[in-house]
Amino acid sequence: MKINTRTKKPDWLKIQLPNTADYKWMHQTIRDNKLHTICTSGKCPNAAECWGAGTATFMILGDICTRACKFCNVKTGKPLAVDTKEPLRIARSIKIMKLKHAVITSVDRDDLEDGGAGIWAKTILKVKELNPGITQEVLIPDFNGLHHLIQQVIDAKPEVISHNLETSRRITPIIRSRAKYDLSLEVLKYIADAGVVAKTGIMVGIGETEEEVLQTMKDAYNVGVKVFTIGQYLQPSKEHLPVAEYVTPEQFAKYKKAGLEMGFKYVESGPMVRSSYHAERHINALKAEN
Repeated sequence: MKINTRTKKPDWLKIQLPNTADYKWMHQTIRDNKLHTICTSGKCPNAAECWGAGTATFMILGDICTRACKFCNVKTGKPLAVDTKEPLRIARSIKIMKLKHAVITSVDRDDLEDGGAGIWAKTILKVKELNPGITQEVLIPDFNGLHHLIQQVIDAKPEVISHNLETSRRITPIIRSRAKYDLSLEVLKYIADAGVVAKTGIMVGIGETEEEVLQTMKDAYNVGVKVFTIGQYLQPSKEHLPVAEYVTPEQFAKYKKAGLEMGFKYVESGPMVRSSYHAERHINALKAEN
């Protein structure tokens, strides 16, 4: 895999976060309630835009992951004890922030017997209880492929369940510390077969070929995935995997066209796209079809 460590970030990747009162207020609300968001932990470049659209991505089960993937900025190590009051705090914060759509993700908790599935279900249900009418997308770990744990999340009935493939089959063992490509496909198939909207996403610019991206999209479509996202990988620190290539907006547009032609209901493909980017639009687009 060819790694380019000298290429400067192109103009299409340069953004400036707005210094607005709403942005500061939502950031303060998250801090005051001792919550974690992937918007901040993952250094997402779209935080202000999503928050301004009434969407935020919360990260449950702490901010320390049991896995150490080479692309991820979330801390890794021994997690703290599970906070059983977290579901209520998440739900209350969503109400205070007046969110229309909530995305919930988590660190991997391989240290827990249930992988955190119990807290997952409680969080989804508590958010619904305190925020009638809100829609939810959940971005879940693989739960080591255990169906009865994935089922707990399905039974809580979020509108969309996402699990990211992250990259192509060939690159998976290079950048993902424990997750397996085929296992992730099995998780997505189980979700889709349960009648839930299944979603996945990948990063590009880490050494993959165009053919590998297209094959990954086909693999996801063949197991029932309806929503697919593609974004540029950005190196979060010097200790993480370097960027191999900055993919052009034209190439992202090509991927989007190919995905829609394959049959995906919704494709987000662009340099600044992250898995939860414009998540509320996915819900609206799918509702319009029903």
